[in-house]
Amino acid sequence: MAMTDEQYMRLALAQAKKAFDADEVPIGAILVINETIIARNHNQVELLNDSTAHAEILSLTTAYNFLGSKYLPGAALYVTVEPCLMCSGALYWSKISKVVFGAYDDKNSYRKYTGDINPFHPKTEIIGGILAEESGALMKEFFRSRR
Repeated sequence: MAMTDEQYMRLALAQAKKAFDADEVPIGAILVINETIIARNHNQVELLNDSTAHAEILSLTTAYNFLGSKYLPGAALYVTVEPCLMCSGALYWSKISKVVFGAYDDKNSYRKYTGDINPFHPKTEIIGGILAEESGALMKEFFRSRR
């Protein structure tokens, strides 16, 4: 039986909690193809000393390497927070079929720079707000603990 968007997002949230525990911005991602999880990642910017080590980018790289392909048609990415401009560009080039995110991020998402212009591939389906409250609460807790 196929998992729902909410069930996959719960797995992405588990990855975000790993990031939180590692003192990384708590964003997690799961990449799925044909109901098979191909990648599970969380932010690793601090660990890798790499500002591009976002959960989405790491998941794309994992999937490309696993599949031996530079494109991911038919794939879905579940990420706990709305993608930033860098990640939306990478997702555009991946030709991914579906991006599902949890919390909206008015401060750092692609929308801050693109407004109403969709930066994703024209065939990419975008769904936002899945488990947004849980994802947002984890982000708020992380930043509150650092002030």
